[in-house]
Amino acid sequence: MKHILYSIISFLCLLSLFACKSPKDVVYLQDVVPLKQSEIEQRFEVYIHEDDLLAIMVNSKDPELALPFNMPMVTYQVGYQNTAQQKVLGYLVDVNGDIDFPVLGKLHVAGLTRLQLKEMIKQKLIDEDLIKDPVVTVQFLNYKVSVMGEVACPGSFTIEGDRITLLEALSMAGDLTIYGRRDRVAVIREKDGQRTVLFHDLRSSDIFSSPCYYLQQNDIVYVEPNRTKAQLSGINQNNSMSVWLSAFSVLASIASVIVTVVLNK
Repeated sequence: MKHILYSIISFLCLLSLFACKSPKDVVYLQDVVPLKQSEIEQRFEVYIHEDDLLAIMVNSKDPELALPFNMPMVTYQVGYQNTAQQKVLGYLVDVNGDIDFPVLGKLHVAGLTRLQLKEMIKQKLIDEDLIKDPVVTVQFLNYKVSVMGEVACPGSFTIEGDRITLLEALSMAGDLTIYGRRDRVAVIREKDGQRTVLFHDLRSSDIFSSPCYYLQQNDIVYVEPNRTKAQLSGINQNNSMSVWLSAFSVLASIASVIVTVVLNK
C-alpha cells in the first residue's frame, strides 16, 4: 500500500512540474542590463508602397486656391444607431507606384516617405505658381498590422501614427498566451515583389537590431505555438484547463483516501 501511495504522490509532483513553466521560457529581454543606455541603431521611416491609401490635404491663406487640390469629405453611417461620421477620400497608389493628383497630374510616390511626398507636392505647387504659401499634410489611411497565432486577441490593428514596434503590436494583441513560443515570433513582410519571413527571440535583446523591430504597413506577426499546445490540440481549447484540473482533483482525492487508510492501519 505504501508503494502505491509513494507512486501517486510522485506522479502528482511530476504533474505539477509539467504544468509549470520555467521563467527562462517566458521572460522577455533576459539579457538586458538594467539602467544601461544604448544607442538606437536604426532610424525608422515608413515608405509608401503600392496599394497604400494616402490622405493629402493642401491649405493656404486663400482657401479658394487650395480647394481644387483637396478630396471631398464623405459622410457614412456607422452601427445600428446610424451614427454619421465623415472621412476623407484617399489617393490609392497604383501598381506602378503612382497617384493621380489634381492639376499636377501623375506623381510617382512609391519609395518616398510621408515627409518627402509632402515636400515634393509643396515645391511643385510653388514652382508652377499655383499656390505661393501651401501647407501640405500627408497621412496613411491604411497603415495596419496583423497579429495572429498564440496571442490573447489576434486581429488586424490600424496604426494612427507613423511608427509601431514589434513589442507594441504584441501588446495591442493582448501579449502572448502561455502556449506561445517566445523564441519563434515571425514577421512576414512583402516589399518590392518579395516576401520575407524573419523569426525573433523575445527573450533576447537582439530584437532591437532586427530590421523588423519597427513594423511596416501590412506586416503580419505570427506567434508559433509551443509543444504543450501541440499536445493539447486534440482537446477543446475551452475545456483543456478544466480537464487538467478535474484530473488533478481526482488524483488528489484518491491520494487522500489512501493516506487515510494507511494511517488508520
